[in-house]
Amino acid sequence: MATRTIIEVDQDLCDGCGACEIGCPEGALKVIDGKARLVGESLCDGLGACIGHCPRGAIRVTQRDAESYDEAAVLDKILPQGPAVLAAHFAHLDHFGQDLYLEQAIDRLDNLGIAIPQGYEKFRKQARPKFVKPCSAFSRTLADLATRAGSASERIGSAPTRAGSALEHTSPGLNPTPVAVGPTPKPQGSKPRNWPVQLHLINPRAPQFANARLLVAADCTAFVMEDFHAKLAEGKSLVIACPKLDSGRDIYISKLAALIDQAESLEVAIMEVPCCGGLTKLMEEARQKSGRALPIRLVVVDPDGRILTRKTLS
Repeated sequence: MATRTIIEVDQDLCDGCGACEIGCPEGALKVIDGKARLVGESLCDGLGACIGHCPRGAIRVTQRDAESYDEAAVLDKILPQGPAVLAAHFAHLDHFGQDLYLEQAIDRLDNLGIAIPQGYEKFRKQARPKFVKPCSAFSRTLADLATRAGSASERIGSAPTRAGSALEHTSPGLNPTPVAVGPTPKPQGSKPRNWPVQLHLINPRAPQFANARLLVAADCTAFVMEDFHAKLAEGKSLVIACPKLDSGRDIYISKLAALIDQAESLEVAIMEVPCCGGLTKLMEEARQKSGRALPIRLVVVDPDGRILTRKTLS
């Protein structure tokens, strides 16, 4: 067994409503003795789609030693439930950009002589396109978010106040206290072009990754570098990962290869520690899988947040 992402049910919070069981087409959750139980570790893909179905907040994603996810075993449980459940499973994998699992599912169905759900022919290994617009509602540009935030700021800024350049806060039994409002400091550098950024969560087919200047950064780099966005991430599509703690190495290579397929340039930022070199190796393996000869620009950061070296890996 290896450490990987998997869901966990808080038995004290669970009331046995069964909503999560309905929301898990893979069949990993079942209500037994009035509580939801994870009945098969190999059936749980760890993506956490069931979390949103729980009204009690009893489900969370955790990292622990667990059996590897087995797409073939999942299909064996899904197929007797009919084509609608099979289609829901494919849509779930597509939503999270799990191309590797989709390939495995298609291979399994082909071996069984069963037709794949309509619209997923493009995920066959020999037919995968360079870029397909994703269906994920989570893939949206930060520019969209900024536009919404700006509109909200304008509405707030237009509201009249009795203190002119100050806002008044009144508590019961206390006199109004003016609070001075100063100008908002301008952020240093720009934000990346995409969200989410964690490699397990991103959809490599999202439009923000088409012809992108791709930056793959080790988790720690953004926290030790005070000016990470200005120096490294400005104008780039960002993906973060930890080669030491993250699970799903094959998934990472598959997603990185899909990103490299459509990237304009590649850059990887790592910490000056031996374990971080694993991220560079992942990038090199993914580049080989993609078949593209794009150079990889390597940036090494020390624990004080300083850039030690920049070099190109051909």
